[in-house]
This record gives sequence, structure tokens and C-alpha cells, in this order.
Amino acid sequence: MSTDPDSARPDADPPDVVEAADLLAEAARTGAACPPVRTLFEGGGDLETAYAVQQLNVRRGLDAGRRLVGRKIGLTSVAVQRQLGVDQPDFGTLFADMAVPDGGEVPAGRLLQPKVEAEVALVLGRDLPHRRCTVVDVLRAVDFALPALEIVDSRIAGWDISLVDTVADNASCGLYVLGTTPVPLADVDLRTVTMTMTRNGETVSEGTGADCLGSPLNAAAWLASALAERGDPLRAGDLVLTGALGPMAPAAPGDLFETHIPDLGSVRVGFAMEGDQR
Repeated sequence: MSTDPDSARPDADPPDVVEAADLLAEAARTGAACPPVRTLFEGGGDLETAYAVQQLNVRRGLDAGRRLVGRKIGLTSVAVQRQLGVDQPDFGTLFADMAVPDGGEVPAGRLLQPKVEAEVALVLGRDLPHRRCTVVDVLRAVDFALPALEIVDSRIAGWDISLVDTVADNASCGLYVLGTTPVPLADVDLRTVTMTMTRNGETVSEGTGADCLGSPLNAAAWLASALAERGDPLRAGDLVLTGALGPMAPAAPGDLFETHIPDLGSVRVGFAMEGDQR
């Protein structure tokens, strides 16, 4: 497991990067959403600047004792890209303290403005160090797959985000929930899996593996290549959330979400009512 996700960056961060990182960190700490950070950068900023903001807060998290457990890929579904007005994937960092048990409950006030999406999670048994990673590399490296719910969140008020904003904000990552029965890739075709997600028993999202960049394996290969290019490759033991299989749905206190992917299983999570301190 890599412990230095930003080893290739210079020692000193530019003032606008620090300001943006501080703004996002303060929003997460206080629960009060902040304005879009793109306004802090000349011309609205670019992806490299956005990732510099993200990595500054990742380093701060590691310094504070948080444990990095993997990565998430965002914006792999055309439906989600349309929802957010962007046209390419991004990635963020997963920490151990973001995990919610299958069937668990998200405490009231834990997140600012959560939305839920259903995904395929992969757990690696081998490193993926290649800058031009192939699907075959991914197939050989993956230990098993699991159904997953990602609870996305934005520290930016009203989800008023550009690609720069969401990347800076750790790819709008909040929490995640994993199924508990590992499935070897030999037992499932991730391109053809189907997904149904319900909220309080009503279907709110549907999709297939092909809706995630053609296959969750394609998404994983994209991520592995992108991270290797940055000098921080995926390692054995890493968790990869490969991206949404369908549209995300907003969550409110009292909601119960469940997703079912027939070849992988089911996973669910609830949201506590306001004032519930359990």
C-alpha cells in the first residue's frame, strides 16, 4: 500500500492551492458547504491544479493518522457525467474511516449533501505498476469483486461543481459500503452485470457494467494507468471503487438504500433520522 500519494510534487504548494485545500477542509470540519474553489484559480483552474489541492488534503489526512485503503473512480457513467455537466473520469482517495458496514447506518450530520450510487468494487491481489495498464493486467491483478454503494458528497454548496471542483474535493467522495461475499472474476462477466438500486423499496437507479466506461475493468485499467503515470501505482490489497453503473440518487434522513447485482450480491445502507445519535 502506497503511503505517499504525492511524492512527485514539489515541497511548497502554491498559495491558491493551499487556500482551496483549506476551504474544503474547513467545510468538511464544520459541515458548512463552501463556494466553488474554481473561482480561486486563474481561468477556473486546470486538472493538475485540482489534483494538487486533492493531494494536499490527502497528505494532511495521512499526517493526522488516517489510513489509505484504495481509490475511487468517478464520472464513469454517462448518466452521472450528464448530471454533473462533465465529460471525463476522475479519481479520489479512500480512507479506512470512510467505510460503513453492509446494513449499517450513516449518522445524521455526518455528510453535507449526500447522494448514493451503485458500483462494482475490486480488491487487488497484485500491484498494477504499468503506465499503460491493460484489461489483461487488471484481470490478473484482481483478487475478487464485491457489490458496493458509494455515498458521494460535495463540500461545495449546492453541488455547484466543475471538473476542477470535484477533483479538488477528493472526487466528491464521502463514504462507501461493501458487500461481504467475495466473487472471483472467473465467476462473473463485469461487462454484462445488471444493477438495480432502490430507495425505501422504490427503484431509483438501474444500469449495467457496460455503463461504466464499457466495463468496470476498463475503468480500473484507466485508473491504474493514471496513478502509475503519477508515480503512485495501485498496490496489492488496494480497494478500487470502479464507478457508477447508473444515475446517483439524493439521500435524506430516514432513507434506506439497497442495490442488487445478481452475479455479485446485494448491499444496503440506511441514513439516520435527524436527532438520532446512535
